[in-house]
Amino acid sequence: MDFDYLLIEKIGNIQIIRLNEPNKRNALVIEMRKELFRAFSQAEQDEDIKTIILTGEGKAFSAGGDLSTIRKSKPLETIKRLQSSHPLIMKMVEMEKPIIAAVNGAAAGAGFSLALLCDVIFASEQAFFVQSFVNIGLIPDFAAMHFLPMLVGPHKAKELMFMGERISAEEAHRIGIVNRVVPVETLLAEAIEFAEKLAKKPPISVGMTKKIMNQHINRDLKVLLELEAQGQDLCSQTEDFKEGVNAFFEKREPNFLGK
Repeated sequence: MDFDYLLIEKIGNIQIIRLNEPNKRNALVIEMRKELFRAFSQAEQDEDIKTIILTGEGKAFSAGGDLSTIRKSKPLETIKRLQSSHPLIMKMVEMEKPIIAAVNGAAAGAGFSLALLCDVIFASEQAFFVQSFVNIGLIPDFAAMHFLPMLVGPHKAKELMFMGERISAEEAHRIGIVNRVVPVETLLAEAIEFAEKLAKKPPISVGMTKKIMNQHINRDLKVLLELEAQGQDLCSQTEDFKEGVNAFFEKREPNFLGK
């Protein structure tokens, strides 16, 4: 199966999926999201694959959505864009094979949300995390409002989402987002070592544990996905969103007016 936005590598019982748009800091363009769905579906059907590692090529894990595309969205287009990602989100949550995120650098916006969809998160010492949506006048998407509060509690999650400030890998580990922080030079090797140990565990037991836990804690996930699509569409039509995006590209502080 050919991919334009991903690099796929199989090592024994492990499949490594690399986001492969390093020049755009692995921005999650629609085409990449569709390829991720295909890649996870393929891994799910391959009986030889026991665990999956998701990482980024280059210096970033993922900078999130492609603002050059988002800024051109017309009414209702944002809803359709986010709805097109729902199959990927549900695939990662519902597939029984465990997914390990190896966060090599920046995990911003939807890139942060993508890492949260994984079952275990390894982060390099150079990695950082930021819920950057508010900085351009948008709400968090890619199910971050569902998963982040479960890890850090609603008050801390609101702080991270309201303020849009980056946190280090060490801080992400301290508050329960990240499982392990390791040197960038050994990130992938340590993720593979963990995946190899996990691959030796009984797959039915591991898969059933993930399935039952996720079915229990994600009962309202589909409702949230529709609400965030509607909210994101509304925010994307505001003057504050236009100001936030313009300020981002012009590398200046935005002046939000609540319009």
